Amino acid sequence: MTPFEIRRCLERAVLLVDTREQDTATLRKRLEIIGLPYERVKLNAGDYSIKCTDDNGTEINFSSRIAIERKMSADELASCYTHSRERFEREFERAKASGTKMYILCENTSWENIYNGKYRSKFTPAAFTASILAWSVRYGYQIIFCKSETAPKLIRDILYREAKEYLESGGADG
Repeated sequence: MTPFEIRRCLERAVLLVDTREQDTATLRKRLEIIGLPYERVKLNAGDYSIKCTDDNGTEINFSSRIAIERKMSADELASCYTHSRERFEREFERAKASGTKMYILCENTSWENIYNGKYRSKFTPAAFTASILAWSVRYGYQIIFCKSETAPKLIRDILYREAKEYLESGGADG
């Protein structure tokens, strides 16, 4: 694809939102800020991905290549590594097996909060940190901490950059 074809393809991007993301006012506001048309679909992993259409009308679906798992807080993330650990691990195992690059986008926290135990869980800071870092190595995901108002922009920008890199590398040509 030429740079112009890539740009046009990305201009036709559609956000893919997992059907398990609850339809709340907060989700609708997040989608409004993201500013892309969206479809609710069952994703194999993560909460968000992207697809676009090339100049020939061929759909390029990135859901098996890139996904973002969004968590609203360190409390929710801690629960994933404790109470929901088996389900959470299966999701990352599926992503790894299919070659899906994963990001965890965790809102309203920081490494400082996790190291200092500023979350609601009996999970110790050492165990929490160890789980995050060990899993990031094991499953190859990146974790990003941000404010909730930044999350929609990051979702859009991460997915856009991942799709652009893939298209520029010739991935869609063969």
